[in-house]
Amino acid sequence: MTPRLRRTTTALAGLVTALALAACGEDLPDTVDPGQVDAVEAPDLGACRDLTTDDLVQSSNATRVVECTQPHTAMTYAVGPFPRTLDDLDYDAAEIGAFAFRTCSSEFVKLLGADESLAMRSVLTWAWFRPSKDAWDEGARWYRCDVVGGSAQTDGLIELPPNVRGLLQRPEDEWLVCALGDTVDDSIKLPCTQAHDWRAVSTIKLGEAADPYPGDKASEATTKDYCSQSVGAWLGYPVDYDFGYTWFHQAEWDAGNRRSVCWAKTSQ
Repeated sequence: MTPRLRRTTTALAGLVTALALAACGEDLPDTVDPGQVDAVEAPDLGACRDLTTDDLVQSSNATRVVECTQPHTAMTYAVGPFPRTLDDLDYDAAEIGAFAFRTCSSEFVKLLGADESLAMRSVLTWAWFRPSKDAWDEGARWYRCDVVGGSAQTDGLIELPPNVRGLLQRPEDEWLVCALGDTVDDSIKLPCTQAHDWRAVSTIKLGEAADPYPGDKASEATTKDYCSQSVGAWLGYPVDYDFGYTWFHQAEWDAGNRRSVCWAKTSQ
């Protein structure tokens, strides 16, 4: 058996955002709604937008709303105020991100009709946004969770259907995540309907919500051992097989993630 290297989440380099353009007095891109740039009021629940992978790594987003019957890559499925206990925290405080992770994750699985494991093995993911820094300084304290067809690690985002509710109750390969590449670590993530070398087949839960982070060494070792057995079972216990695993570090643990993902080397 040939274990593959882990992959960790990374943030893309900072991009010139619509907020920066507005601050410089320049024209905003056509895709940006000026009324949303520094909006203090929370955005609308159920609104659809045509987001890009670059949008997913930004703190705030003011992309224009489109009809959900038109081409779009994102839909807002949860909106609300942060708890009052977080009002006085800094804009980028870890507690704010942790609350958003718990809230968006919980509502995400409800929306799609999936459990945590299936949700993590889907090409569907979520992104969350907060008000702009200027709006935050004016007292805005809302969050927005968007379901998207892809992630910051995929080669573009997939167009979503007009209604995504219950989409994973009977999951089809169109919405399950596979990977193309020599290793999981350096692969392109894509729907399993496309040619691929790897398929996400299971996950392992490494701890409960209140548990402290077990450390990098223990997290990787536990993930590797479990994935070796899990992938072997999924493949029907062949004599030789390759497997991969995706595990996460303390930053993701502190945000609320407790699962690693197991990948089988397969074109099926």
